[in-house]
Amino acid sequence: LFAIRLPRVLLAAVVGAALSLSGVVFQALLRNPLADPYILGISGGAAVGAIVGMIAGASLLPFGVPGLAFGGAMVTVALLFGVAGSRGIRQVHTLLLTGVTINAFFSALIMFAVSLSSSDRLHSVLFWLMGDLSMAEGNEATLVGMAMLLGFLILFSLARPLNLLILGEETAMQLGVDAKRAKKILLATASLITAAAVSVSGTIGFIGLVIPHLLRLLLGADHRLLLPASALFGASFLVLADTIARTLMAPVELPVGVVTALCGAPYFLYLLHRRAF
Repeated sequence: LFAIRLPRVLLAAVVGAALSLSGVVFQALLRNPLADPYILGISGGAAVGAIVGMIAGASLLPFGVPGLAFGGAMVTVALLFGVAGSRGIRQVHTLLLTGVTINAFFSALIMFAVSLSSSDRLHSVLFWLMGDLSMAEGNEATLVGMAMLLGFLILFSLARPLNLLILGEETAMQLGVDAKRAKKILLATASLITAAAVSVSGTIGFIGLVIPHLLRLLLGADHRLLLPASALFGASFLVLADTIARTLMAPVELPVGVVTALCGAPYFLYLLHRRAF
């Protein structure tokens, strides 16, 4: 119970909370329910950084793999807004398409790294890429939990500016918000907690898409309520998804990313269809 089950449940909870929180931020800043770290390629960038760290032996260093995962996430953010430019900020579909393209590029890099992996590590690497919590340890849950808690406190302290940024940067600035500074802090914090989650669990998609959007429909757009609710529901959802992945085809264990994708991909298509038509 304490050596296997509890660390896995705790890790699923903090990873789900972190991904859901980052989804809230990206959807608010881009003013689009289709935005989340997975769709925008930020999870893929963090995964590339983490895999580079694993291959280079950075796992032997304190915070080596999480640090490189954060670097990969920040590089992705820079590429995303650098390639899309100011036009992409105004036309969110341009930014989303840029994210999908960057994600495809990172997927190619990841597959290249996997093809170079030794055969005895190939299965574990592929499981990790699809989202894997089976190797959960107490130290990992503590590390991600600390990053998620720090990120939550920063994001919650910026809940009012985030509420105003939804109305537009000019409106927020007229109401006394330093829009550029707030956006930089929000993007860096969301990338940090995404990188921390990806570094220990792999790329688990669609949690940052589904949970924030559903809660925004139920609770409204006030981030003073939406942020803590998203953290709690994101944690609960991933714990449930991991339980299904672990027991559905027992004794065979599915990657948890398969379960979240089966739930999230149809919902993403529904949102895309509704916005297109």
